[in-house]
Amino acid sequence: METLMLVDSPEFERIMECVFGIQSHETRTYFRLFELQGSTVSELATDLERDRSNVNRSLSTLSEKGLVERERRLLDGGGYVYQYYAVPVPDAQERMHEAVDEWAETVHERIDEFGP
Repeated sequence: METLMLVDSPEFERIMECVFGIQSHETRTYFRLFELQGSTVSELATDLERDRSNVNRSLSTLSEKGLVERERRLLDGGGYVYQYYAVPVPDAQERMHEAVDEWAETVHERIDEFGP
């Protein structure tokens, strides 16, 4: 958060990375998935030109942060595949506001605790 506070006009992506504690490749995965809703790991890996295992880890992290959801789709020939969906940007923004508000409340409490 400290680094972000030193920037006059931080980009939305940098704010997102800071608030959620994610890396730039994860932010890139979120925004690409937002454009390609319902993609599989393989489809995203091809589109992002990244290894499937790396994309899978990014999706797991984004899912833990509440930014990505997945659904299981049954295949006609048997088996299944997971399709991933990025939560709408307004939902991500709301989660960011909540996280920043929690952080600010904690900081205010610490400030109030300080004294002789």
